[in-house]
Amino acid sequence: MQYRLFREKTDFINLIRWIILSRIAFAAIIIIACIVFSSGENLFVFSQPFLSLYNIAGVILSLSIIYLIWLNKFNSILSLAYFQTIVDTFIVTGIIFVTGSYDSIFTFLYLVVIIYTSMLLLQKGSIIITTISCLQYAILIELEYYEIITPYFGSFYLSGSVDENRILYRVIIVIVACFAVALLSGILARQLKGAKQDLKMAQEHLKRVEKMAAMDEMIAGIAHEINNPLASLSGSIQLLQEDTNPGSSEDKLMKIILRETNRLEKIVNDIRMFARPGMANACETKISDSIEEIVQLFLNDPGWNSKIKLTMNLKKDIWVFIDPLHFNQILWNLLKNAAQSIKGHGQIKIGLDINKNRRAYLTVEDSGVGIDQKDFSHIFDPFYTSKPDGTGLGLSIIHKIIDTYNGMIDFESSSGQGTIFTVLFDNASFKNPSKI
Repeated sequence: MQYRLFREKTDFINLIRWIILSRIAFAAIIIIACIVFSSGENLFVFSQPFLSLYNIAGVILSLSIIYLIWLNKFNSILSLAYFQTIVDTFIVTGIIFVTGSYDSIFTFLYLVVIIYTSMLLLQKGSIIITTISCLQYAILIELEYYEIITPYFGSFYLSGSVDENRILYRVIIVIVACFAVALLSGILARQLKGAKQDLKMAQEHLKRVEKMAAMDEMIAGIAHEINNPLASLSGSIQLLQEDTNPGSSEDKLMKIILRETNRLEKIVNDIRMFARPGMANACETKISDSIEEIVQLFLNDPGWNSKIKLTMNLKKDIWVFIDPLHFNQILWNLLKNAAQSIKGHGQIKIGLDINKNRRAYLTVEDSGVGIDQKDFSHIFDPFYTSKPDGTGLGLSIIHKIIDTYNGMIDFESSSGQGTIFTVLFDNASFKNPSKI
């Protein structure tokens, strides 16, 4: 969905812009190098192969201008990324052809294209570009070897000077090198992307924790002071109710007072939970099973099961050190908020995964109305709510609980397009019974 890329789009565009500028710098280097080399060797500046290299540099500069216009005028940024990297492979093949093909020292340029493709398009894109590059190089060498095309320098074909096994060996070495670089750079690019996402999540989480820290002691004290008189008030009302006639106006008023008193007690309990969640009952919890149980209870609610289509993509056997009741509270609140954001019928997706750093990621994605950008910095603030009957403590409490277990929570949203909440649990473990 589009809002998944909402926060990454600017970085992606900036990276494309830097690659275009680097390409312009490379074209300038080709032109300067040709002029310097021809002057040092007392050669005519526009003799071959310098003239062909000038033409290639001109093509690179012209394409770079087109790319910049495309970048600023059109929205198909992903198409631009694929298009320019594929064109670059043909440019590199052209440079290799005019500088000696088999004997060219510029085959390393394929690796440069593969590396920055990994930065742009991750491993899938780099594998595609690697395949195109290897096919071009192999076809170029084979066409020259079998005298289908004439070598750029003179009329000396590879078949007359190089053994066929050496040709095959060179092509295999280039292919293996290209795919090795593609795989390694793809892994590094994916890890870098994950690290950037974790860093962003940590920065946002730390800001919220610092903002909440000043409130904790004060809120805990207020909750304690309110709780005692509230309990006395509730008990007194119940005693008075015993002396009233059922159905009388006094009885109705007593019921209203008791109902509102219970509501106040719930708010106070929520405040105490926000201030001091506690870890006394924490244990190793198999959260994939907990998710399935909570979802089953959630879908049994007639308010949701008729309008919500809920799908799950859970990696099994993931364990996290957490109080099961706390985990239930986290997921239930996220599911309830997701369902309440959906007008009419909609969809909720739950995902659970774990990475090599023992970090578990729980995602709750909905197709609801999304969050207005002006609310982004406040949705975890205590008592901040956009719901007429809400207390504004739900997300604040789960943020506090998650922070208690050294976890983090973040979200992505675009108004009218839905929201994704991501909860990160640190020090998770993956226990596969089949391997025990």
